[in-house]
Amino acid sequence: MKRLLITGAAGGLGQMMRSRLSHMAETIRLSDLAEMAPAGPGEEVVQANLADEAAVHDLVAGCDGIVHFGGVSVEQPFDPICDANIRGVYNLYEAARAHGHPRIVFATSNHVVGYHTQDRHLGVEDPMKPDGLYGVSKCFGEAMASMYHSKFGQETALVRIGSCFPEPRNHRMMATWFSPDDFVSLIECVFRAPRLGCPIIWGVSDNEESWWDNSAARYLGWRPRDSSARFRDKVEAGNTRPEPDAPDAVYQGGAFTAEPIHRD
Repeated sequence: MKRLLITGAAGGLGQMMRSRLSHMAETIRLSDLAEMAPAGPGEEVVQANLADEAAVHDLVAGCDGIVHFGGVSVEQPFDPICDANIRGVYNLYEAARAHGHPRIVFATSNHVVGYHTQDRHLGVEDPMKPDGLYGVSKCFGEAMASMYHSKFGQETALVRIGSCFPEPRNHRMMATWFSPDDFVSLIECVFRAPRLGCPIIWGVSDNEESWWDNSAARYLGWRPRDSSARFRDKVEAGNTRPEPDAPDAVYQGGAFTAEPIHRD
């Protein structure tokens, strides 16, 4: 690609992927509402608000691909979630439609199914059970991507990210951990696939504990290589196992299920 846009580049995931995706295009365009580190070689830094339609159109113009990490990534009051994750997603897809349909990697979330219990093994056909307003906003984003694919042919990989950190931090993440290397390899597969469509892909490594079935996305040729198993002793030593009735032990969304509806 000549230019790849990464939204949410100031966030934890965006910062982690900034250098890891530098080989994907001649120019990486980095965007966020927050301040970012200055542009390095082969980078463009553009501060933009996803809720600003004109700014998003300018952001997408000239891009051959989009990795969409932008938006609110935790439970918050409805207004900021609405601006970033609902209006912002609409603006992104309208901009993509206006500027040649660049292929999109959309960072959705395991929190679209957070109220499924951990004894369930889910495929992509299982119903959404969001665990909060953030999860609901990601349900909206998945529906928006599906509609734009059906109506306009816009291709999107909907990656339901589990827990993308250098290593799992607790017992729940032994099942949800998604290594940065596995995420990079998935993004590479998405952009080189001759046909993408609009698949839902579980963003998870090849962990021994598993709640999610990725067989529907096998046609992409992606296979995760990492496993949380090598961190088991460290997780066991550093964390008290949650009580059997604690949200982290009952629900796939963990503690998000116990969050209140936040009010301003």
